[in-house]
Amino acid sequence: MRYERPETLEDAVGLLSATPERSHILAGGTDLLVRMKNDDFDADLVVDIKRIAGMGEIARTDAGFVIGAAVPCAKLAEDAALVAAWPGVVEAANLIGSTQIQSRCTMTGNLCNAGPAADSVPALVAVDARVKIVGPEGNRIIPARDVPVGPGQTSLAPGEIVAAIVLPEPAPQTGSAYLRFIPRTEMDIAVVGTAVVLTRDADGTVASARVALGAVGPRVIVPDDAAQMLVGTTLDDDTLARFEAACSDAATPIDDKRGTVAFRKEVAGVLARRAAKIAYDRAGETQ
Repeated sequence: MRYERPETLEDAVGLLSATPERSHILAGGTDLLVRMKNDDFDADLVVDIKRIAGMGEIARTDAGFVIGAAVPCAKLAEDAALVAAWPGVVEAANLIGSTQIQSRCTMTGNLCNAGPAADSVPALVAVDARVKIVGPEGNRIIPARDVPVGPGQTSLAPGEIVAAIVLPEPAPQTGSAYLRFIPRTEMDIAVVGTAVVLTRDADGTVASARVALGAVGPRVIVPDDAAQMLVGTTLDDDTLARFEAACSDAATPIDDKRGTVAFRKEVAGVLARRAAKIAYDRAGETQ
């Protein structure tokens, strides 16, 4: 197995394109290194992208934030502007693994692993994040939602690399939140994860809302009908009750050792309701 540390994206793409079937990208490595210890792991090439300029940086632009593919999740919480703009994304990313894992793991890796229970992915989908992809056929930008297509499967073509995640600049009075349920207090995989983003008008009514449900389907579920129930309201109890029920109905989980279908559907609604209230309160604190 070869280990390469290219200094440009073009070189990284060239390496991956030359060995498309048995090559892997190393950013944080917290999942890849675990896989490498398995007897069935087989690879010809590992491409470490951390030496490439910009991969480990967070850039603030007029349009929002550009987060390099190798930015560790712990670094997100150190960026005050990012925390203020998108607290839901930061809190989701900082639920991945332990403190030690967070110093290495990346949101891009969490996204590209395409695990249905990934914590950062619902939060990215809820804020309508985009990803910058570089490949042998050129560059493209797609919604983060479109990267995972099924458990362990992505829409990336051979040789393509996610170079960065792009978060938009939030509208005034926008709040975000992410909540999950796990059996333990920390360092566990989400049984249900729920992200909510909403924007308030000057009178306190919800002008727009977006919801994303994780771990209750093969990929993130975006129940637009449920989110639309919040628009034009101030999250009164009746609205929240209908919203909770709609999110529960939208969930399509499976039975496994971490939870039953009925339990997960109920928790999806409960967490969505709680996250909506947190996002609403946070929206009132921003200008």
